[in-house]
Amino acid sequence: MIFLINIIKTILLGIIQGITEWLPISSTGHLILFASIWPIEPAQFFEVFKVVIQFGSILAVLVLYYQKLNPFDKRKTKTKKKQTLQLWSKVIVGVIPAAVIGFLFDDIIEGYLSKNFVIAVALITYGIIFILIEKHQRQEKIRTLEQVDYFSALKIGFFQCLALIPGTSRSGATILGGLYCGCSRTVASEFSFFLAIPVMFGASLLKVIKYFVNVGLFSLSQLVLLFVGTIVAFIVSLFAIKALLNYVKKHDFTVFGWYRIILGIFVILFFYVL
Repeated sequence: MIFLINIIKTILLGIIQGITEWLPISSTGHLILFASIWPIEPAQFFEVFKVVIQFGSILAVLVLYYQKLNPFDKRKTKTKKKQTLQLWSKVIVGVIPAAVIGFLFDDIIEGYLSKNFVIAVALITYGIIFILIEKHQRQEKIRTLEQVDYFSALKIGFFQCLALIPGTSRSGATILGGLYCGCSRTVASEFSFFLAIPVMFGASLLKVIKYFVNVGLFSLSQLVLLFVGTIVAFIVSLFAIKALLNYVKKHDFTVFGWYRIILGIFVILFFYVL
């Protein structure tokens, strides 16, 4: 009975991960909030679980963008192959800041910042920033991924460091960085997707290694939960990515800003006032 309940929790968490990872509303924040209300035990396993199921979201990007991300596609011309390799090199440049800071301060972030109040403040703060940015006229200088230069990739990478604070949103931070650098909303969103691949893969691997060192091997039931959560996150992410790209072609990010503010206020009221 307990295992069945955990499967239901896992499916719900996989759905939450698949939707919120790609929308600028913070997947980690939503997962932590869900676990505050309906936790998965033990807590050490949940710390690994909420990161590892992000691997399903990574797979969704790899599937949807396989041709664009594959530099060895025989259907590509030499120019296209070169552009693909350049895209990967820009992604690597963009990943460096968050990879270094995340590795050095992972324990501090997990121990001191994974709190509901921190999540609420981050939700509200970046919600306001999204609204303010969309209220001002921007000049879109970068309309294709090929136009993203290395310096812009690095600046977006530093924005990604903001997402180490739960509630900020990795996609939200990188999209903000892209908008700041003059990217169109579509380019900012897609480059955010690609930055997620090495970041989330590295984060998942780091969490698993730490779990093995500190706790030991996963039990069979835990492996099942990880598998189910990852598969659900993968399937939901396929739809979420397409939905976001279709949305930003005609709309801005203001609605996500308001959502973040409303959710942040709700979190404060629910956990600290009511």
